[in-house]
Amino acid sequence: MSTTNGFTETGLRRLHDVLARHVDSGKIPGIVALVSRGDGEPHVETLGTMRHDGGAPMQRDTIFRMASTSKPVAISAAMVLLDECRLRLDDTVEPWLPELANRQVLKRIDSPVDDTVPAKRPITVRDVLTSTFGLGMDMTMIGTPIMGALFEQGITPNGPVPMPEQDEWMRRLSTLPLMYQPGERWQYQISSDLVGVLVSRVTGQSYDEFLRERIFEPLGMKDTGFWVPGDQIDRLPPLYAPDPATGEFQVWDEAEGGRHSAPPAFQGGGGGLNSTADDYHAYFRMLLNHGVHNGEQILSKPAVELMTSNSLTPEVLAARETLARDNVHISFGQGQQGGWGYGMAVRTYRGDYAPVGQFGWDGGAGTSTYADPTNQIVGILLTQVGTTVPSAVQLAGDFWTTLYQAI
Repeated sequence: MSTTNGFTETGLRRLHDVLARHVDSGKIPGIVALVSRGDGEPHVETLGTMRHDGGAPMQRDTIFRMASTSKPVAISAAMVLLDECRLRLDDTVEPWLPELANRQVLKRIDSPVDDTVPAKRPITVRDVLTSTFGLGMDMTMIGTPIMGALFEQGITPNGPVPMPEQDEWMRRLSTLPLMYQPGERWQYQISSDLVGVLVSRVTGQSYDEFLRERIFEPLGMKDTGFWVPGDQIDRLPPLYAPDPATGEFQVWDEAEGGRHSAPPAFQGGGGGLNSTADDYHAYFRMLLNHGVHNGEQILSKPAVELMTSNSLTPEVLAARETLARDNVHISFGQGQQGGWGYGMAVRTYRGDYAPVGQFGWDGGAGTSTYADPTNQIVGILLTQVGTTVPSAVQLAGDFWTTLYQAI
């Protein structure tokens, strides 16, 4: 059986055919996919077009909205600060985030927002980095007073109005009680955005600047950032959010003049990065290489081990697994990995074709990025179709299923 860069030629051909099938279906306008194994040269597939009605073809250097696949990359800034002892895991966050002092916690998840008890303890850096500080997005809880209050405050992404700058964002966050006691429950999104504020306040730099200086530039991630400059904007496709009822393509965010065409007021670790397949490959390959890129230590080996290992206690892990199962109908089946490290999922059981230990995450703008230490694989799948319909999630599932057969 002939092999190319650690994959079988037959397997890569099948991968191409499976991706092409999705483009041919008319549901996915364009795809850039990159797979690599060990030190082998990456294999890249570019299919389809930038717009659903044709136009320029997808290119290897097309820039995509990374959405929640920002999380595993953006967390690296906090790991730099842990390495340098400018943050400590079990310090309270109050010196930098005084807005989170003296929290109140809901008596029950469906309590009115003023039916609370005092928090049993302060919020720590560890709570924020592991997404367990007590507040987050839970789509199974839509309709509860706290979720209503969350949306009302405008502190979650993808609202009609973009999120405010970080001090105002913190002020709004501080008006809400916690849903759970600090450390008690894994919760999505808000922790990741909070990481950006924490990093910015510890360093005295904008989150974007610090990431650029310490992560993006050393890794050669020249196309990664919270906005796309005007002279590069033609490399960014529109983002489609197809109508859930009819599947009809609707532009959610145009490239020119859209949300990613100028620096955003809020730079959060939960989403908002734009990037390319090669930039993301450099980052995930660095993680598989124990923090080293071209002989330079970007993150320490223990920092990488910490962020890419499950951080949740058995009780918290059990609740996250239940949440993922209960969420399947909402997320079209994403999130069945089990554990969570820092800013990313970490597989703790064999739930599909990927082995235990695989780490990474998916994004609601049609992105999927994971690395697998067992097989030394990085896989990056990028498209411009948001997950208002199942097509991008199903494409990602087929990508991973086929990739693992190509080893």
